[in-house]
Amino acid sequence: MKNDTAIVAQLHMLAAYHGWANGLLAEHVAAVADEHYFAPAGLYFGSIHGTLNHLLLADRSWHGRFAGTPEAFASLAQEVQADRHALLKELAGRHELWHRLIDEARDDVMAGSLRYMTTAGERAATPWIGTLTHVFNHATHHRGQISAALTRHGYPCPELDLIYFLRSGEK
Repeated sequence: MKNDTAIVAQLHMLAAYHGWANGLLAEHVAAVADEHYFAPAGLYFGSIHGTLNHLLLADRSWHGRFAGTPEAFASLAQEVQADRHALLKELAGRHELWHRLIDEARDDVMAGSLRYMTTAGERAATPWIGTLTHVFNHATHHRGQISAALTRHGYPCPELDLIYFLRSGEK
């Protein structure tokens, strides 16, 4: 069975949005003073830094599961990149890995389930396309938290809604 080209196009659009939103957020976060960047901000992962680290960890973790090379992490809050600028650079460029994964996925794989170990060490199987959609949706959730922290600290916040990406004409 051939994958629906509309679904593949949708996944590529979500991967492109993922990169666009991470890149735009990175531009804004780069200008945040350390006292606000590292400060507790009432976010699930504490600070802007902690939340960005979680975004990178989750992106690495999910990509590893999809690629068949899972990474083990001690916790979802583990610091995977202490340097702010290196963290932002890596996060902003990871969408290219997702585009490549989508391009290389066989039809039967996309139509099936992703089998992986959860962070709790349990076996799981979830629909491949739905799980990839989750990866992008999960990042959107945490980018929203970071946006709230930027606003709370008086920094400008980029418009990160999907509709702004679509209007931008970026692909």
